[in-house]
Amino acid sequence: MSQRIAFQGDLGAYSHEACLQARPSAEPIPCSTFEDVIDAVRDGRADMAMLPVENTTYGRVADIHRLLPESGLHIVDEAFVRVRISLMAIPGQRLSDIKHVRAHLVLLPQAKTFLTTHGITSEAAADSAGAAAKISKTGETGIGILASSVAAKIHKLEVLSHNIEDQLHNTTRFLIMSPTADHSARSPKMITTFVFEVRNIPAALYKVLGGFATNGINMTKLESYMVGGTFTATQFYADIEGHPNHTAVAQALEELHHYTNKLDILGVYPAADGRS
Repeated sequence: MSQRIAFQGDLGAYSHEACLQARPSAEPIPCSTFEDVIDAVRDGRADMAMLPVENTTYGRVADIHRLLPESGLHIVDEAFVRVRISLMAIPGQRLSDIKHVRAHLVLLPQAKTFLTTHGITSEAAADSAGAAAKISKTGETGIGILASSVAAKIHKLEVLSHNIEDQLHNTTRFLIMSPTADHSARSPKMITTFVFEVRNIPAALYKVLGGFATNGINMTKLESYMVGGTFTATQFYADIEGHPNHTAVAQALEELHHYTNKLDILGVYPAADGRS
């Protein structure tokens, strides 16, 4: 029996594309929300979750950093997907026939130059892949969809133009999560992700970061967000290069303990090729 991987969105979403690239043999399980993705793994409908955490153009994905520590799941891998935007329509349409497009709100400004050049107006859809599925059923003419080419293939639409995004570097980072942690050193280059809450003492964060600096640990990500409905409890989400069993990493984490109320390791996993 093949493994199942849950993702947010309809078949053909960029999260689905991430599943196809990172876990091509797994059965994709589409879900409506990020919470539904996590629940699908918790209740056994899926073996893994594919969750987007950040994008090179738009920064972090809202709510994900709040959901991850509460999910009870563990990060076991990461994946990077270049966001390539295709303009698609029902078969038989030409680019000159398209007067209006639909896409997720985030995608529309990423194709602004192309749409302006061709005099095409736009409107936001709840989900680009879902919009592709709908137009495939209704057969609307004169309407295009901006989505992944995977959506065109799945919903039998014709791609009229490929790679119309303004930013050619646009990439989304995904985390693959599992109910079971795997902290084995599966690669020479490992990433450790954790969340911590600093103690309410002067220069606590400075002292925490100093422990990584003096031990030569590269911190590739550090983000803060409020927890517990108070302005005095700040939780930080961090990625560092290295494995907790490495001497330098272990020493840095030990120093961190002195200045924090809480430390939870969310995952230890190989650095994906997309990082470079």
